[in-house]
Amino acid sequence: MISSAEVRLHSSRQSCWVIISGKAYDVTSFLDQHPGGPNAILRFAGKVYHIIPSRCMSDTESTVLLGCDGGSLVATATELELAETNALTLTEAQHLGPVEMSNGPEQAQISLPAFARAAEKNESTNKQTPLSMLQNLDEFETEARKVLSEKAWIYYSSASDTLFSHTNNRSAFAKISLRPRTLRNVAQVSMRRTIMGCHSSLPVFVAPAALAKLGHPDGELCLVRGAVRSDIPYCPSTYSSVAHAELTECLQEERRSNEGRGALFFQLYAPINKREGTLKLIADAKALDYQALVVTVDSAVIGKREADDKYKAMLDYESGLSDPQSLHMFHTLNPNPPVPRGAHSSTLEWDDLKWIREAWGARPIILKGLATVEDVEEAARRGVEGVYLSNHGGRQLDFAPSSLHTLLEIRTFRPDLFDKLEVYVDGGYRRGTDVIKALCLGARAVGFGRPFMYSLSGYGTEGVCRAIEILSDEIQTAMRLMGVNNLDQLDTSYVNTALLKLEMPQLDQKRMLGSKL
Repeated sequence: MISSAEVRLHSSRQSCWVIISGKAYDVTSFLDQHPGGPNAILRFAGKVYHIIPSRCMSDTESTVLLGCDGGSLVATATELELAETNALTLTEAQHLGPVEMSNGPEQAQISLPAFARAAEKNESTNKQTPLSMLQNLDEFETEARKVLSEKAWIYYSSASDTLFSHTNNRSAFAKISLRPRTLRNVAQVSMRRTIMGCHSSLPVFVAPAALAKLGHPDGELCLVRGAVRSDIPYCPSTYSSVAHAELTECLQEERRSNEGRGALFFQLYAPINKREGTLKLIADAKALDYQALVVTVDSAVIGKREADDKYKAMLDYESGLSDPQSLHMFHTLNPNPPVPRGAHSSTLEWDDLKWIREAWGARPIILKGLATVEDVEEAARRGVEGVYLSNHGGRQLDFAPSSLHTLLEIRTFRPDLFDKLEVYVDGGYRRGTDVIKALCLGARAVGFGRPFMYSLSGYGTEGVCRAIEILSDEIQTAMRLMGVNNLDQLDTSYVNTALLKLEMPQLDQKRMLGSKL
């Protein structure tokens, strides 16, 4: 049994021990690999804590106060669960053993950090709107802001650098107008679609987004339930705050009462230990019967999300960690220093698709995060079943094009590619007419990420179902007003893209067409 006194001696970058569920772990070698930076771990280093329900705890976030000899810290239950999961990947030598926990401070003696006191002060000052009164997806964002903690709101809403890509995702839709046909019998319309090989009642799926438990105690379970009940697919994040096995169990349970509907796809980030880690994730996904593999390829490093970085800096300041992380990032004697912001593999490349395919098998592989016609062309050469045009919701490379721009780029320079693979999109889609515009340009279906995180944050599973209901209403209304009965009728004749074409890159169209497969 390790003593509390021994644990307190290991609270630096040179020797960092943390306690998870009463056991000590040596995570010194993991500090620079942590997605949130080393201080995300150092805040907990060498501290013997006791979980105490927080006075600023809300219904939408399982926040806990960590009372410890060194003061107090605030974390979420989600963070602790993820920490415990990550502990399982450490070597045997890093598992130090159980800790003799000393008596913790009384709750009355703990002083909340300033940011937590602010959260407590502002709790429940805004009354939520009844779910039945919400009429569009933007209203879910407004409602979520009322109930989310500052941490959760920043994580869900943040984007990179100047936020240009984030805002451009939305503004791009105004540069395409619709060209409806009239005097057609539209009493019956079908919105059905096959997405990544699976049936869907709508040309829509739930896109990968991490840490749903920041918004609701049930987390990603809300998304599984809503997706199955609405008969659309769901692609959970690698960083789901609910174990993927539990998501599969929820899917099976929901299917029993919903005529076997619904499907799960596996979103894959290649870990830093690229091949070994990726093969492990693929094996897990296959064992859980995920129907498609969505390989995220735009995250060699994490984008500079300044709102997140500022919040982390505030946490560090409140916790007494004043050393700038940048000093540790860029000044090191290590001959092979870690890649700054490198939470995932920075060496993933096209040739890796060969062994990924061998490991995954015959089910669809979709590459997520493509932003140019050249990369879509290469993806077709490599034999994947689909591409997923995305700039990560504006959270990665700032000034990267919207998926609508890339979709039009493919349509303009290599329209034949739509016959070679399926094309999926996300980023800034909020309306049924947004979906229609993408389908007219050749998209197979549209992923929605943030809107579902906002809908579950305020209203849980019922919020997710209501958001999908709104999308269904808007899509079929737009179809009838466009004069179409079936999604396959939609093509470029139904849209005017003249304004968006002004922003197309100056590519050599003859060269592009000459490079056909």
